[in-house]
Amino acid sequence: MRAALADALRETGILVIDGSMSTALEAMGCNLNDRLWSAKALVETPDLVRRVHMDYFRAGADCGITDSYQATIPGLLAKGYSEKEAEALITRSVELFIDARDTWWNAEGLGSGRVWPLCLGAVGPYGAYLADGSEYRGNYGVSDDDLKDFHLRRMELLWNAGADLLLIETQPSLHEALLEAEIAESLGADYWISFSCRDGSHIHEGDLIRDCAKTLAVGHPHLKMIGVNCTPPQFVEHLILELKMGCDLPVAVYPNSGEEYDPATKTWHGNRDGITFGDYARRWMRAGASAVGGCCRTVDNHIREVAKARTIYQKIG
Repeated sequence: MRAALADALRETGILVIDGSMSTALEAMGCNLNDRLWSAKALVETPDLVRRVHMDYFRAGADCGITDSYQATIPGLLAKGYSEKEAEALITRSVELFIDARDTWWNAEGLGSGRVWPLCLGAVGPYGAYLADGSEYRGNYGVSDDDLKDFHLRRMELLWNAGADLLLIETQPSLHEALLEAEIAESLGADYWISFSCRDGSHIHEGDLIRDCAKTLAVGHPHLKMIGVNCTPPQFVEHLILELKMGCDLPVAVYPNSGEEYDPATKTWHGNRDGITFGDYARRWMRAGASAVGGCCRTVDNHIREVAKARTIYQKIG
């Protein structure tokens, strides 16, 4: 039986989302300089994927994201895997999460008063498959049929493997997000959509995020949450306000640590602004976020800060 987002929100007030899979894997010694990026670990080091999930549960995460963001059938086929092998690896991303969740719950979670963690089946945009930073630009120049074919089978696999929700994330394009929402609705799958944004008001293709929220809030009964990820933290507070002006859905935010990504070198650089991730998290909660976590360059310590920020926020605001 799948866990429901609404039940988890009632129990926690605010959900703590986990952090980056790739950064955590790299800290464990994984070399992810590959077109498959973190999905490479599904093949080479699945035990480490499981360990990352465990570390985030221990840090306070109430929901976690499967290692399937860049695990796509075309991408895996291009690396020499058969279609059957590609499908098995996408399914494995959910199985690893579920195994880690069961292990943690039986050892620690059951007696701790914590909520049963939600499994979020990660569905990255077409731009992630291109592996050239296109998830920060959009405008791929491919047909709707190609986009639907690209997303459909992975979404089916993640849902059938037991994900509690499909997480359609890092979306630079409202048009692509709508196509994915159509697929999720056809599967009867609960889902949330999270956009990547270029400033405090616009997603990367240029649409106002407020308008994206208004559009998605109509005619999508299985859409349970909307939000922002893989975006600089300084933009997030205003983005929350924009989303809440556009719809009544719960808002989720899990931005980057504050560094900037160079797609040419596949490296991160730049300094954070001196505000702790926990301080940011409290700001986002005050602005109305119903779920808070981290994306690129965040690790379990960032999620501990978020969990602590929630405790403080729920006591004193």
